[in-house]
Amino acid sequence: MKTITILLVLVSVNLFSQESTVSRIPMLGEKAPSFVAESTNGKINFPDDYFGKWKIIFSHPAAFTPVCSTELIELAFLQDEFKKLNTSIIVVSTDGLNSHIEWINSLESINYKDKGKVDIKYPLVSDKLMDISKKYGMIHPNYSEVKDIRGVFIIDPEDRIRSIMFYPNETGRNIDEIMRTVLALQNSDKNSVLTPANWQPGDDVLLKSPTSETKVEKYKENESSSNYSYAWYLLFKSQGSK
Repeated sequence: MKTITILLVLVSVNLFSQESTVSRIPMLGEKAPSFVAESTNGKINFPDDYFGKWKIIFSHPAAFTPVCSTELIELAFLQDEFKKLNTSIIVVSTDGLNSHIEWINSLESINYKDKGKVDIKYPLVSDKLMDISKKYGMIHPNYSEVKDIRGVFIIDPEDRIRSIMFYPNETGRNIDEIMRTVLALQNSDKNSVLTPANWQPGDDVLLKSPTSETKVEKYKENESSSNYSYAWYLLFKSQGSK
């Protein structure tokens, strides 16, 4: 009986261990997984250190990779603009802290596209034990069992995941598009509107589709130069209108 009990305990411990290493992509609307980690800016307690802010987590497979290097430089060029949007940047990879420090030192010495050298103020987080990577589903075994895929998670001030993007290793991320997504989400939250395809700040926005004939008729009665429609389900509002 004692032998059976010991075996059951060992099996339970093994199953728990396997479960704790499962990599799962959190869904939109879920609370962003928390973590504590060392970074090039010191220890980070996420999301507590970013209370009331929008957050963007960028994952990278490794330091000194060419595509990621261009992304980090472009992020640095726009880091002050993200700050104006109350948005903090966090970069994660499974490399060690020393590699990240050396990578930053190298990137800061580059005059990229003749834009001048730029300081990298945002933190690079070391995730050598892959704790963060697994919580965010950034380990894809068909790609690598020890290196992150290239992901982007946009997280709102309520710590809810609002956008998830994954990119192939061969294709650089569009930092302007990531900023556009933040701006669109902030606009939607503030004004209870939707943004159409290819929306840019200042463009007209969409209203939610009416749920009854009465609401459709009411909208038609209020149509003007600032409110217009292409169909009962495509209702627009001028961005400049109140």
